[in-house]
Amino acid sequence: MATIGHCLFCFEVLTASLERRDHLTLSQVEDLWSRFQTRFDKAVQPDSVNQDADGQGDEHELEDGNEPTSDSDGYIEEISSDEEEPPVAGTTSSSTLRLPSISRLQAPSPASASTSSIPSSSSASSPRFGFEDDSSKASSRTSIFSFSRRSQQPSPAQREEQYPLFVTWNTLSPRGHKSLRGCIGTFEAQELSSGLENYALTAAFDDTRFSPIRSVELPTLANHITLLHSFTPCAHPLDWRLGTHGLRISFTHHGRRFGATYLPDVAIEQGWSKEETIISLMRKAGWTGRSRDWRAVGDLKVVRYEGKGDGCRWSIFREWRDWVNELNREILNKR
Repeated sequence: MATIGHCLFCFEVLTASLERRDHLTLSQVEDLWSRFQTRFDKAVQPDSVNQDADGQGDEHELEDGNEPTSDSDGYIEEISSDEEEPPVAGTTSSSTLRLPSISRLQAPSPASASTSSIPSSSSASSPRFGFEDDSSKASSRTSIFSFSRRSQQPSPAQREEQYPLFVTWNTLSPRGHKSLRGCIGTFEAQELSSGLENYALTAAFDDTRFSPIRSVELPTLANHITLLHSFTPCAHPLDWRLGTHGLRISFTHHGRRFGATYLPDVAIEQGWSKEETIISLMRKAGWTGRSRDWRAVGDLKVVRYEGKGDGCRWSIFREWRDWVNELNREILNKR
């Protein structure tokens, strides 16, 4: 299933692209995120809790703000050793990504904004999100490439982990209102490292319904990753469960082929019934008939699928990345 580490990796890839720097690998992000969480876990262990005069420890509750965000309904499917501890951050060796070309599955349709209870991000941002000044870049890069040598070589099991996936970028208003900013995915199974990298950037810069995401927007962003599985043809158009299944439809109307998809959260988030969901999805695909005539559309095929998603806000990424930068500086200062 998708994890916060996957979401942080997408933020890392996006900010690195905007800053024109190399980014951490997925395995490095996951390792550093685990270490970051362990730091807080240790802080609330019994032997680390301050004791009151009566011997009772203060109760601590950590709020990490990692509430999952829900998917939007917009999408584009693509067819087609014992040594001293090494420093903290790693990057890929290439600075230029070859993005996949985009082929729309349906006629252009407006994206519908959705609302959720995701808290807003109010953290301030700095001009640079990587290392802090040009004078430290050389030494920082030395430490970057030396970190987590082992984690840069995924195990065979990790290399075989592939999923169809969707990457969604949303903007959050000060009141927590969520609006779609980009969503692109594929039903073709992808290796997570390359798939998340490619689609994080494609959804941010090449969703033609929106202008490319700019650096100034970063503090307002939230990211959501959905990994898809269990694709099953439906016996009839309503043979699926609200809140459990996403849908992929295809049909022929007036000699023209149509298709579209909704991720599993969409119908519940919009408050639709099954029939309303099917009609909306058909309209998204480009169908313009009367709602009551949807059953008369010939050759309507519905495939249901499930998706394991997770999401995080910019403030979570910013806090984690600041910790990574500080850890890197501490290691460099020891040398």
